[in-house]
Amino acid sequence: MQLLDNEQVRNLGNFELLARQVVEGFIIGLHKSPFHGFSVEFAEHRIYNQGEPLRNVDWKVFARTNKMYTKRYEEETNLRCQIVIDTSSSMFFPEVTTASDEYVNKIRFSALAAASLMNLLMKQRDAFGLSFFNETLDLHTRPKSSTTHYRLLLTYLENLINNPTRNVGTTTADALHQIADSIHRRSLVMIFSDMFDDTEKEADLFAALQHLKHAKHEVILFHTVDKAKEIDFDFENRPYEFIDMESGETVKLQPNQVKEFYVEQVAAYKERLRMKCLQYKIDYVEADINSGFRQVLTSYLVKRNRMG
Repeated sequence: MQLLDNEQVRNLGNFELLARQVVEGFIIGLHKSPFHGFSVEFAEHRIYNQGEPLRNVDWKVFARTNKMYTKRYEEETNLRCQIVIDTSSSMFFPEVTTASDEYVNKIRFSALAAASLMNLLMKQRDAFGLSFFNETLDLHTRPKSSTTHYRLLLTYLENLINNPTRNVGTTTADALHQIADSIHRRSLVMIFSDMFDDTEKEADLFAALQHLKHAKHEVILFHTVDKAKEIDFDFENRPYEFIDMESGETVKLQPNQVKEFYVEQVAAYKERLRMKCLQYKIDYVEADINSGFRQVLTSYLVKRNRMG
């Protein structure tokens, strides 16, 4: 079951409203799922602890309940979370040129998933920051939990999807090393990337993932793909011109000429990536852009509850 259908995602409209709809649908769905016991109702107060300043007590709540609660302020956060999005040109596949396009692309999926996660984090009074990377680390905000911060990050996400890039490559390893060194220790890092990088840099990429764990961060890697096209190579057997969105290189062929080899190579890489994540205790999640957002939000909630 998808939380929003592809038509709704294509016509993004009010980004904040869409993110709220995704989260509300997700929370309603939890009551019918094995995750029913998870904490999804979030209090604005916490129980008063003996010795705390009485000026922080919410006396209106005390009058109604005869129990003492203190107001929870924005800086009182339980978790610091950094949402990291790969913005290289390959993330704009499939190209979305009109509202009638059949597919949502990877960048739109990642942006709305990030907005939905931020909405959920806001409900839990957790702090969140946002990072964009391609050949460089283009955006890197410190985690905060204010409404103003949330809306600022939404504008960054909207600008991202409205400004597609061409011929912009990826240096994932460099970006992840910078992020690992610059964020608060024991943060939760959630990465949205297709993990398509120079094959000769595979060892560097795995080392960067390991660096995040050495820096005591918890990590979820959302391997963001159009599964039908990029993993299963599901194309009609007719002549195509395939274009590398990062380099601009082209190749003309019929899919059946290369499908078996392509699928085998991609599956082998995906398995190496999955095994490295398992080795480093990183949560690996294949995020198929045509399967909705439930898996993304559930994976976050499982990790969040595990972290306490």
